[in-house]
Amino acid sequence: MTETLPIRVVALYRFTPFADIAAIQPPLALACCSNGVKGTLLLAAEGINGTIAGSEEAIDAVLAHIRALPGCADLDVKESRAETMPFHRMKVRLKREIVTMGEPAIDPLEGVGHYVEPADWNALIAEPGTIVIDTRNDYEVAVGTFAGAVDPQTRTFRDFPAWFREHRDELVGDGPPPKIAMFCTGGIRCEKSTAFLKAEGLDEVYHLKGGILKYLETVPAAESLWEGECFVFDQRVAVGHGLTLGSHVLCHACRMPVSVEDSASPLYVEGVSCPACHDARDEVQRAGYAERERQVRLAEARGEAHVGAVLGKPQDAD
Repeated sequence: MTETLPIRVVALYRFTPFADIAAIQPPLALACCSNGVKGTLLLAAEGINGTIAGSEEAIDAVLAHIRALPGCADLDVKESRAETMPFHRMKVRLKREIVTMGEPAIDPLEGVGHYVEPADWNALIAEPGTIVIDTRNDYEVAVGTFAGAVDPQTRTFRDFPAWFREHRDELVGDGPPPKIAMFCTGGIRCEKSTAFLKAEGLDEVYHLKGGILKYLETVPAAESLWEGECFVFDQRVAVGHGLTLGSHVLCHACRMPVSVEDSASPLYVEGVSCPACHDARDEVQRAGYAERERQVRLAEARGEAHVGAVLGKPQDAD
């Protein structure tokens, strides 16, 4: 059971106006680091977003600190567990947006889509005529998605508005506006994507409350319409029903998820390449990755953390 795993992993966000994020950053970073919490938190004038991990007491302390920030008493939180710490360090970053859409006129506080509880989601997306849209990026969708969902095939969330405007006619048509059901990992991207669609003149817009993570946590596998696993922005790579650890691994060269099938490919070399990036790297680059992987393994054998193991991550983490 995941409840017995020692590390508590918390994904959180809150849209709320912050007057001075530079003043919020140092005390927040201190609260995290002094409690041994690791992960990434993003601060912007529009609010806070991120995922952190630590012990039970440490996460309680950091969440208490965040909930004391202006407008954060009702912080949206999704929890799971991990066998080992899924992050290498703690980062508290200042950003223009806590999830980057690049549409400055869109404000989730001014109006978002209708929230749908996970228990009601299946009925909504099974309704004839409902258009189901996965708002995540292509590498995330490849790991898993809801049956029948539209895949925008975007590389970043910033591409979503242009994709929708380009495909609006084929999605919506000229008749009565259809119901549009949208989902993402933890809910934050849908706060903006549903607000965007409402600004585009659509009213029957819905989104999965708590995102895929809450759905996988609360909906029994036997009743689930989810297919595959859910990509997460930490070293667990992906999770399944009940938020159990998935089967994907991370390519340390391109930081993309690698399936069991792709890990059996001759193009997959741990820490060096995978089928997605092998042809985009030259021999010199692969030699550098191989040396980094060797140093990581030597550090692990000595019981040390190697800085080369500190990886970047794809954009748009929720």
